[in-house]
Amino acid sequence: MSKEADGGYRLSDGTSIRELPKVSLHDHLDGGLRPATVIELGAEIGLDLPTTDAVELASWFGEKSNSGSLVEYLKTFDLTTAVMQTKEGLSRVAREFVQDLGEDGVVYGEIRWAPEQHLSRGLSLDDTVDAVQDGIEQGIDDVRATGKRIRVGQLVTAMRHADRGLEIAELAVRHRDNGVVGFDIAGAEAGFLPSRHRTAFDYLAAQFFPTTVHAGEADGLESIRSALIDGRALRLGHGVRIAEDITIERQDDENTYVTIGTLAQWVKDREIALETSPTSNLQTGAIAAWGDDILDHPFDLLYQLGFRVTVNTDNRLMSGTSLTRELSILADAFAYDRTDLEVFQLNAAGSAFLPLEEREELADIITAGFEGS
Repeated sequence: MSKEADGGYRLSDGTSIRELPKVSLHDHLDGGLRPATVIELGAEIGLDLPTTDAVELASWFGEKSNSGSLVEYLKTFDLTTAVMQTKEGLSRVAREFVQDLGEDGVVYGEIRWAPEQHLSRGLSLDDTVDAVQDGIEQGIDDVRATGKRIRVGQLVTAMRHADRGLEIAELAVRHRDNGVVGFDIAGAEAGFLPSRHRTAFDYLAAQFFPTTVHAGEADGLESIRSALIDGRALRLGHGVRIAEDITIERQDDENTYVTIGTLAQWVKDREIALETSPTSNLQTGAIAAWGDDILDHPFDLLYQLGFRVTVNTDNRLMSGTSLTRELSILADAFAYDRTDLEVFQLNAAGSAFLPLEEREELADIITAGFEGS
């Protein structure tokens, strides 16, 4: 694999990963701002920034995010959310977010964000959703004007340490015909099990509204268990620590022999998608039990065992990344080829919060794109 001068990447067969159709399921709105936008919007509100140079600011975010701690990693969001407190700020960020997805070859994306974090300048919860949707629709028009295709849905998120779960769940359902396709909980995972929001998840289940839950990133199997039982999660945000329920018995030159625990077997058998984000998982220490290098990531083990793995960016600004780059990193580490990358996209397409027929259409787009590349 080689890196192109324009920041794209190619596989060993010459395939441009950037040009391949991709699906993004785990991508935070407040983690995907352009540094220049943070600077411009920050100047309008008098926000104190560490630098007003876009390149230097990007480096600052990267440095602060490489702490090995999810709690420390999350502190960088104080700056990004600060410039997302008005309709104009939210719409601009959402519009540029979609533009950047389209530039990276994403044909379907789900953008997750927490409306409750954007109320400091007088907006209501419904105002924030409307503003983000307006920006998304403008961004979609922009991408289509370039001759590309893209579709984007909102994942409305509740902060797991707060007590507004039911209120945010009701907000999500209220906007299910206004671009919102699912619900999530996010924030500091350890000590805040999904069971804290059981009432919200009960409501969502009664409304037949899909959920993905951050679990198996900064906490282990109990968090995943609660996400599945209390949250009725159809996908696990990151979910990499499900590998704690897999015991490697022995290895030889050709095979690895494992015992899969009951919880991991359930996740595998039910094809519950794992929304892995390789670079972010290294930055936050999510894979610390296995090591601190991409080669230590349990992604390949999970893939080879048949889990429904997907590849995501989590926070493009903090990780200095793109979906193209994340796929490239994995391809380089584990010698994946175009067939493997297609599997990851089909896994994501099959797990998208879309009606069955539309998921099938998305899969057809992925297959046609890979065949034609």
